[in-house]
Amino acid sequence: MKGISGFAIIAVLIFNIYSPVFAQRNIIRIDCSKISPDALDHDIPELMRIAKVPGMAVAIFNQNQQVYKKTFGYSNMRTKRPLKSSTNIYGASLSKSVFALMVMKLVEQGKLDLDKPLQEYLPNPIYDYLHLKRWHDDYTSLKNDTLYKKITARMCLDHTSGFPNWRWDLPDQKLRVVHVPGKRYSYSGEGMVYLQVVLEKMLGKSLEQLADEIVFGPLGMKSTAYTFLPAYENDYAWGHNTKEELYEKDKDNEARSPSTMETTLDDLSLFVEGVMQNKIISKKTTDQMFTPQLRLHSVVQMGPLSLRDTDAYDNIQLSYGLGFGLLKSPYGWAAFKEGHGDGFQHYMILFPERKTAVLIMTNSDNGESIFKKLLELTIADRYTPWKWQQYIPYPGL
Repeated sequence: MKGISGFAIIAVLIFNIYSPVFAQRNIIRIDCSKISPDALDHDIPELMRIAKVPGMAVAIFNQNQQVYKKTFGYSNMRTKRPLKSSTNIYGASLSKSVFALMVMKLVEQGKLDLDKPLQEYLPNPIYDYLHLKRWHDDYTSLKNDTLYKKITARMCLDHTSGFPNWRWDLPDQKLRVVHVPGKRYSYSGEGMVYLQVVLEKMLGKSLEQLADEIVFGPLGMKSTAYTFLPAYENDYAWGHNTKEELYEKDKDNEARSPSTMETTLDDLSLFVEGVMQNKIISKKTTDQMFTPQLRLHSVVQMGPLSLRDTDAYDNIQLSYGLGFGLLKSPYGWAAFKEGHGDGFQHYMILFPERKTAVLIMTNSDNGESIFKKLLELTIADRYTPWKWQQYIPYPGL
């Protein structure tokens, strides 16, 4: 050690002891194989290039903690503004998973019973209340509908409420129950909105207040809300169609639990960690949220073929829990949630027994076309029911 200062010796010793901290760690996939961050940094942009995806945000979790978080491409293809982890991104139906966590906290606190008909929480029929929003709290069309009185919070979370996805899907665009509540899975944003509206009237607080108090505040999600806030004007992602052309940014949505969340990769990564580490609800309640409520046998998740059954997904025991889809893999149950809107396509899947997860967010109508490949690449997930979700791979992938 002659000629080397004492300070240098100490520095070398510290580096040798803590070098694993400073080094880029390989990502451990669910099958115990590994992939390096450098490999992902190379392969993800190549997939985006092939499928014409302008922007993508990816976070991977090992041991229930973030081990990889990167953004690629642009928030706006026309201006070539880079997409950053702090860039506001429309969350689409990932909104539902955040709402489900909030609801399960209310259940844990004893403020809500999953199996009590929601109408019984209100002193007046839901259709008698003055609707204060543009449309989503207008239930006047239910006045002669007796089936809605059977709907519970559990049915809203596992998509067996019997409501259509949206009232606009019906020929007369008037909301009504189209399936007997509790009998069949039928994906429904209206079911979650109904639960939201009942909670708001019952607790005397808005969705925004409840989400801030129960989820966003405790998890430090400082750039997430169920409406587009003025602060987001500084840096937000634009949606792109399949030709990489821009959609007009929708900024005037009223807060709706299943669909209007605005967030960032930074914040939603905190959400995934919060779920996996049981920061908001106990492990017992998390296990309840991730327990199958019913098996799914539909050919696809939504659309006309969702009314036809198949046994194609029996090998993964495809099911629905409370706010999340579920599948059984050789590595235990996994919980997943999609997000799909004009110009925005997202996906998250958590493997609790492996303590591994991945979160993918894109600002492109082509985003889902690389999800199959991306899931296999990042965490070796070959179990996501991509045909059921209609994630048709981009030609050549």
